[in-house]
Amino acid sequence: MKTNGTKRGFASDNNAGVHPEIFKELLSANEGHTLGYGSDIYTERALELFKMYFGRETETFFAFTGTAANVLGLSAVTQSWNSVIAASTAHLEQDECGAPEKFIGCKVLTVDSPDGKLNIKLIETHLHGFDFEHHSQPKVVSVTQSTELGTVYTPSEIREIADYVHSKGLMLHMDGARISNAAVFMDLPFKAFTIDSGVDILSFGGTKNGMMFGEAICFLRPGLAGDFKYIRKQGMQLASKMRFISAQYIAFFRNDLWKTCAGHSNRMARILADHLQQFDELKITQKIQSNGIFVIMPEQIAKRMQKHYFFYPWNENISEYRLMTSWDTDEEDIEGFIKLLRQELKS
Repeated sequence: MKTNGTKRGFASDNNAGVHPEIFKELLSANEGHTLGYGSDIYTERALELFKMYFGRETETFFAFTGTAANVLGLSAVTQSWNSVIAASTAHLEQDECGAPEKFIGCKVLTVDSPDGKLNIKLIETHLHGFDFEHHSQPKVVSVTQSTELGTVYTPSEIREIADYVHSKGLMLHMDGARISNAAVFMDLPFKAFTIDSGVDILSFGGTKNGMMFGEAICFLRPGLAGDFKYIRKQGMQLASKMRFISAQYIAFFRNDLWKTCAGHSNRMARILADHLQQFDELKITQKIQSNGIFVIMPEQIAKRMQKHYFFYPWNENISEYRLMTSWDTDEEDIEGFIKLLRQELKS
């Protein structure tokens, strides 16, 4: 389907526009003057909402991007001699352009996971060299929810990881760029698989679920924020007109708009996956638990499809591609994609 002359594709939920209700809230916040740098009624209200969702002791700070949320959040609890353990598919490793190493100075230690999820066995491969000055000191384990492969950690899986890393003196960070999609899939409140499951620091994303910009860094345990306001300022993420990030979260949480948007994108992914499974030439490689579909398709077919509906290659060695649905994907988009795919496969 075309919107303003541009066909919606399946490349990324980042490519979607802004939900009208969030745009409406931005327009409302644009009226008149208010204090800057977060000393405004919109930020006060948004911070209160995060306390309602995650607990009264939650300390939340807004930033512009997901990379900033991840890197600055980790920088609050790490030193340059520390290391962060993550899946090899994690954004920290694949999509932050070395930002953790540059801005924190610490190493990112990765492990391969076929479904993008960590577990104790994978984590323990890096838990050695403690108190040995020749070895970087593991300090944080980072999980992504939902993962970069579209899979979702259950609360018990997160609790198992949290208990293990805490017993080793480490902390648990969650990259929640698509946390809303995970919550909808499990039909659980955010607390159930974050603070109630042992997560210490959370990057809470909104941009992939209907917002224009802005992410939240949530310190879920008392005392972790420390001097973070200075870290955020030095990290160039203190917004002078912070009300325009905050106002979006007010609309995001109102009447469970986040759930409506994520629920729709998840549902569109399942519909698309159901259609793809009808073709013998294709193979879906991951469980459909959020709004991402990973599918092996013939390379030449994929190249021809990409001229009409752009999507990204994932593992070119096996001709695997990623298809993402968004809050504004509709069944007409899917029908058009499947119709063209059927034609290409027959040609």
